[in-house]
Amino acid sequence: MHTKFLALPLAIAVSACAQVPNLTPTVQVPDKIRGAANQSLAIIAAAKGVQIYECRAGKDAGTADWVFVAPEAELFDTRGKTIGRHYAGPRWESIDGSTIAGTLKERIDAPQADAIPWLLLATKSVGPEGAFSKVTSVQRVNTVGGAAPRTGCSSASVGQVARVPYTADYYLLAARARPALPYAADIRSPEGSSTWVY
Repeated sequence: MHTKFLALPLAIAVSACAQVPNLTPTVQVPDKIRGAANQSLAIIAAAKGVQIYECRAGKDAGTADWVFVAPEAELFDTRGKTIGRHYAGPRWESIDGSTIAGTLKERIDAPQADAIPWLLLATKSVGPEGAFSKVTSVQRVNTVGGAAPRTGCSSASVGQVARVPYTADYYLLAARARPALPYAADIRSPEGSSTWVY
C-alpha cells in the first residue's frame, strides 16, 4: 500500500510568527503526521543538537538498555539565524521567551537509516505571549542521526550517558487566521444598531 503524501499549506497563519518570510517546506509530510485541516505552517525551525540517552538497568537481571532522556538543540530560522532552543519536556522556547510544550500524537519511521522518527505533537503555550505562543502542533521531519547507540550499554555501564548528534526540521503549525476581507460596510439595522456586513 502506497502512502499518500500531501504538501503543507504555505500561508503564514499567525501574525506573531510573521518575522520568518518565504516559508517553504523542505519535504512533503506523510498523511499520518500532517496537521489538522484548520492549521497552517507558521514557522520552520531547523534544529542542530543532540539526543541524550542513558544506559539503564533492564527489566531482566543482568540486562541494560539505552533509554531516551531528552533533546538538546539550538533552533534556527530559514536564514540561519538563531530563534530559540529545544529541550526536555519536550519544549520549544523562542528567544523572546514564548514556550510551547508537546505531547506525542503520531510517529513514523524516518526514511533515512539510523535517524530518529518523524513525529506529530500537539502543543500548548506554557510561557509568555510571543513568536511560539500560538503554535498548536509541531511536526518533526527531515531527521538525520540521533538514534540510540546500538552498543556500549551493559549492566557494567549503567548510568553512562550518550549524547548523539542530530539535525531535524520542526514545522510549527498554528490555527489559520481569518483571511483579510477586501472591504467591510457599516450597515444600520432597522433598530438603529450597527451591524458589520462583509
